[in-house]
Amino acid sequence: MIVHIVMFKFKEENKKENIAKVEVELNALVEKIDVLKSMEVGVNFTDSERAFDLCLYSTFETQEDLKTYAVHPEHLKVVELIKSVTLESKVVDYIK
Repeated sequence: MIVHIVMFKFKEENKKENIAKVEVELNALVEKIDVLKSMEVGVNFTDSERAFDLCLYSTFETQEDLKTYAVHPEHLKVVELIKSVTLESKVVDYIK
């Protein structure tokens, strides 16, 4: 199994609304992309300089499935939204 984790730091402008919108859009991908086996989206509640605002934890059967997800049109729509409302992101992909 492949695990794909991404953390996002959002811009301050309309931050709460943008986090909520991205959370909804990410969660909707499970129904739209068949290679996406599971997804968990968490919104941070910790007030720390080190903290990111939102974390995505998703799983795939294979590395090829992760590559398919990466270029899927529905995923790319969400990526464009995320890029417009975030400052930074970090990613970790690993085999479980």
